[in-house]
Amino acid sequence: MELPAKPVPPALVEFIKKGKKFLIAGHKEPDGDCVGSQIALGSVLKRMGKEAILCSAGPFKRAEVKKYESLFIAAPLEKESALVIIVDCSSFDRTGDLAPHLEGLPYAVVDHHESGENAFSINSASEPYYIDVNAPSAAFLVFRLIEALGMKPVKEEAELLFLGPCTDTGFFRHVDSGGAGTFEAAAALIRCGADPKAAFTAINGGKSLNSRRLLGNVLARAESFFGGKLLFSTEEYEDISRFGFESRDSDSLYQLLQTVAGVEAIVIIRQESPENCSVGLRSRDSVDVGSIAALYGGGGHKNASGFAVKDTISGLKPKLLKTFENIFGNF
Repeated sequence: MELPAKPVPPALVEFIKKGKKFLIAGHKEPDGDCVGSQIALGSVLKRMGKEAILCSAGPFKRAEVKKYESLFIAAPLEKESALVIIVDCSSFDRTGDLAPHLEGLPYAVVDHHESGENAFSINSASEPYYIDVNAPSAAFLVFRLIEALGMKPVKEEAELLFLGPCTDTGFFRHVDSGGAGTFEAAAALIRCGADPKAAFTAINGGKSLNSRRLLGNVLARAESFFGGKLLFSTEEYEDISRFGFESRDSDSLYQLLQTVAGVEAIVIIRQESPENCSVGLRSRDSVDVGSIAALYGGGGHKNASGFAVKDTISGLKPKLLKTFENIFGNF
């Protein structure tokens, strides 16, 4: 059964209408949902006669968002009278190195994640916090917000917003029988000028040969645990120097691994530096990887989440296997 969409909090509409200068922040390592939402919202605010400054700690690793990097600043210098809108995350800590520049300023939130530092403490209707964990992307919430402001996305804004659901639903592969509202919103964006074919090409096309080689390396390292329920693989530190960050294609990697019969969850550990790892988690409906990420200080959705931690692949792998052993032991 489809859950009704949460209405836009009047406090958020008032927050925007009264403000004149906004810092629009997103999470570190932004994806298409985050970047598209930020730029589209900033564009709408400018059309309303307001000042909008796009902020991101980066890095812009994904090919579909790399071209927008120049529109963002990493450290806002003029913060007097500025208001903050955090998009696609619910807390300052998820904005990375941007956080110290935002803390202490009045802020609003537009987010669809289930976990995060403040995810359950800022749902008051009297505050400018718009969080709907049943929304398919932050971009759809921004779309609803734009409509609540009495505006309609122009073609360029609709195209940017359409990147959100395409990113977070795997181009609608993960929408289930309760997702009619997702397609209705997608259709509305298309009527505003979004081009699904162009969005698919932006996300899935133009890959380098090195990206296919890196994908092959990570697939070749895949291991099966717990009777095939868990697939586990790694990206070694040496892969970065050989292929580069821009060669990562996480969407294709997870898509391929999720087609393996019997798999319920996927773990990819990446050795980002000799001392630090990032971890990507994906699952089917039987495993809540968002709660697993939260155990390690991360966050995300039930079916897609991640975290970063100071550790090595060899040190982190047994810890994660133990965590999943506790889960699959109950299957």
